[in-house]
Amino acid sequence: MRLEKPELLAPAGNLEKLKFAVHYGADAVYIGGQQYGLRSNADNFSFEEMREGVEFAKQYGAKVFVATNIYAHNEDLPGVEEYLRNLYEAGIAAIIVADPAIVQVALNAVPGLEVHLSTQQSTMNWRTVQFWKEEGLPRVVLARETSLEDIVEIKNKVDIEIEAFIHGAMCSSWSGRCVLSNHFTDRDSNRGGCSQSCRWKYDLFQEDAPLFEEGSDAFTMGSKDLCMIEHLPELIEAGVDSFKIEGRMKSIHYVASVVNAYRQAIDSYMADPENYTLKQEWLEEIQKAANRPVNTGFFFDEPDHEDHIYGPEEKAAPYDFAGVVRGYDEAAGVAIVEQRNHFRIGAEVEFVSPGADTFKQQVEEMWDHETGEPLSVARHPMQLLRIKVKQPVKPFDMMRKKI
Repeated sequence: MRLEKPELLAPAGNLEKLKFAVHYGADAVYIGGQQYGLRSNADNFSFEEMREGVEFAKQYGAKVFVATNIYAHNEDLPGVEEYLRNLYEAGIAAIIVADPAIVQVALNAVPGLEVHLSTQQSTMNWRTVQFWKEEGLPRVVLARETSLEDIVEIKNKVDIEIEAFIHGAMCSSWSGRCVLSNHFTDRDSNRGGCSQSCRWKYDLFQEDAPLFEEGSDAFTMGSKDLCMIEHLPELIEAGVDSFKIEGRMKSIHYVASVVNAYRQAIDSYMADPENYTLKQEWLEEIQKAANRPVNTGFFFDEPDHEDHIYGPEEKAAPYDFAGVVRGYDEAAGVAIVEQRNHFRIGAEVEFVSPGADTFKQQVEEMWDHETGEPLSVARHPMQLLRIKVKQPVKPFDMMRKKI
């Protein structure tokens, strides 16, 4: 049985999300720079922000990777070497690359910077993995379409690190190969511009005849999300080295909640594999984050029509992100909370810390932190509030409200 603990790799769309991901238990985070990445609509990181993120991550023993995973056109190539050198000097541990041209530049020009092969390369078999190992890559991020059985064979035949997505959005097309966005919006999905056309609402026609009634629900074709928390033992025993969570565009609340649940599950299994049991609280923690209905992707079976969302999406999360704890007045039993979503006196809220430390209460007393004025409603985003709490809290704890 495999005994090495897998890496938990989390997304971070900006510096604040990076800090929350690391604080809630990520061993590594992947971010985007301001060039060569596939999430052009994310906030993305300047080199200065990267350096700050790397220093923060180091305090927790965590690493920072940068997605450099576009398929480059000729006009993209000038400046690649300088960009990669800047990443290395900022302390970035590895880049995630799809284009062989960028792989070659990185290996030759910045040998101290690890190169991980992106899932955009759609790698699914051991011979291809062996090829990339021989090219000098220490890690391959497998295609989302790879089955667990194939992962086992790859690990048995090639001594290399394997990274696999275990949670988050799935492409309704062949992952990394969709060009609907290019045709519909002139936004290049393989150079960071995907408009997620599969999740739009469509009316259906057969020739000129509508296949819908006026006022009926529009048609979509997005996939359900991936969730493998119930199958961590199989993934660990198969030899997956890095468990990757998708979602650089997702909220702080989503990233922290999902990382928190997987962190506890991984640690629990590694502490005592023979007596490991899946806890309901981990499933509930994931369900409280804003996400779609979930499935197990391609790990066990080929997805069929039941694994896609053709009508209005179900709202899975019964909680909304309400605030972030910035401080705690122990003498007064008062939390200093930065408001992120509207709530009022009487709201049922839950305070969440890394690990299993959560508690629920009603908001009974609340004041403006600056003026001391009593408040009945927290209606201003980023406003600092003082809230009476029933238990001690810490900076980076989250407050969410029952919908």
